[in-house]
Amino acid sequence: MMIATAIDLRNEEVYVQCPVSAEDNMQNLYSIEKLMDQTRKLAKEYRQAMGKPLAVSNELAIYDAARLLNLQITEDVEGGYDAIGMVGPRTAKRFQIKARTIFNEDKSGQRIGQIKTEKEWDAVLLIIMDENYLPQEIYEADRQVLLEALDESKNAKRAKRGAMTVAKFKIISELVWDVHEGAELS
Repeated sequence: MMIATAIDLRNEEVYVQCPVSAEDNMQNLYSIEKLMDQTRKLAKEYRQAMGKPLAVSNELAIYDAARLLNLQITEDVEGGYDAIGMVGPRTAKRFQIKARTIFNEDKSGQRIGQIKTEKEWDAVLLIIMDENYLPQEIYEADRQVLLEALDESKNAKRAKRGAMTVAKFKIISELVWDVHEGAELS
């Protein structure tokens, strides 16, 4: 079994594959954790130096969601979902994972990335990160609820493309993890 992570930096994809076995598990977990910590630091420094974010937040969000909610990251990036639930009520559930890094709490109208409505998936997870690219909250919305919300606003061109504001997503979803609780809420 392999865990695959893709990082897209200016259209250059870098794939990191780590075999998961009893012998390699601890060393690989440390290596991936260290890599993700370095990525967070680099992204923060890049934003400070360049004045714009480095496009790594979704890869960090996929990793964080898998780690915090017991999900298996998928290798098939074309399948329409990023991870599959491994335990509890999420077992075998297919998740699209979206990220939003909040740099300015006062800024309204922040949007999440396009939801792939035409693909096969069961729910969407939205990982809200702080300016250090650390997860603060995770929200979960089931497919039917999302499709209905997008359909309600189908007159808007953005809704047709599967776009939604962070505020709207929070309203229709359930908070399933936050940094203060340190464990799943649902």
